[in-house]
Amino acid sequence: MAAATTKILIIGGGFGGLFSALELAGTGEVTLISDEDHFLFKPMLYEYLSGEVDAWHIAPDCKELLDERVRFIRGVVTSIDLEARAATIANRAEPISYDVLVLALGGVTNFAGVEGAEQYAFPFRKLVDANHLRRRMTEALDRVQPDAAPQDARSALTFAVVGGGASGVELSTKMADLLQDALRRRALQGEPRVLVIEMTDHVVPGMGEEIRKFVEQALFESRIEVHTQTRVVRVAANSITIEHNHKQTEVATAAVVWVAGVRVNPLVEQLEIEKDRRGLIVVEPTLQVRGHENVFALGDIAFYKDVVPTLAGTAQLAFQQSSLLADNVRRLVEGRKLKSKHFVELGEAVSLGTERAAVLSAGKV
Repeated sequence: MAAATTKILIIGGGFGGLFSALELAGTGEVTLISDEDHFLFKPMLYEYLSGEVDAWHIAPDCKELLDERVRFIRGVVTSIDLEARAATIANRAEPISYDVLVLALGGVTNFAGVEGAEQYAFPFRKLVDANHLRRRMTEALDRVQPDAAPQDARSALTFAVVGGGASGVELSTKMADLLQDALRRRALQGEPRVLVIEMTDHVVPGMGEEIRKFVEQALFESRIEVHTQTRVVRVAANSITIEHNHKQTEVATAAVVWVAGVRVNPLVEQLEIEKDRRGLIVVEPTLQVRGHENVFALGDIAFYKDVVPTLAGTAQLAFQQSSLLADNVRRLVEGRKLKSKHFVELGEAVSLGTERAAVLSAGKV
């Protein structure tokens, strides 16, 4: 390939896509396509919900972050022709051609086929999701009358968070603290009811025992109801039905928020390339897609064997991978041997409400 004229197309503007674009600026003609005009620092979406940070703190405009040598296109890629080396964008007549393709698409909310979940449950992956949830919380508070009995306030302020992983824990503790503070400021009696619904037998199943006890203590202090070994049967407009030990219970709710995992982006599902049983793209140690030396993948959509489970699917992995990917794209363009790398976990951190957090670093909490 002629390095100066090589067309490098990056699809996805999250951690992997953005940092790959920053690293590759000046290597051929780099184009980044994202369905949002901003980069979202997702680990702090919970702080945006709580008002601890503003939108501009965590969602700067992509064009402000990117090198001027990177072309940015806001759009939704609807299909990729790996043979023709071209990507089609919705509402755009001409496809975008490429010599090297980087797939950096994030996942999408996995509602797991639960009845009513996709229609009624709130996802929590974007700024608009946080805005939607914040409005619903405010609406629920507004329905509590000044002279309402404590049990009436509790009924009006019942929220269910589906998923007891790090996202569910961070979200539920923020919500509980926010609602409790709002009740105090409005001089209302009672307290909110926030439930966490988790399929496994404990919360944060992806984290170690060292940090889990701090998480469990924070949930207790925030007075959050934790329902483990519990599955969601259905979600309705104003309720959730759960099942534990073969017994079903319907709970009236102001909202149900779904953070119970992600699934592969639909665009990836279309591609006829090698994937694992979860639909993740199988990549070589060089981050190249098997059978396609000019196609790379990283982040949420890529299965990289040499990664510990607690690191998989995290922002820190996508960030580390972007450096290797950019180096290997340059090596491919220049005809040099590509490299591999062992990615290390830098630590774990989880926000536990508006005033607490737990950090695991070097094996210590």
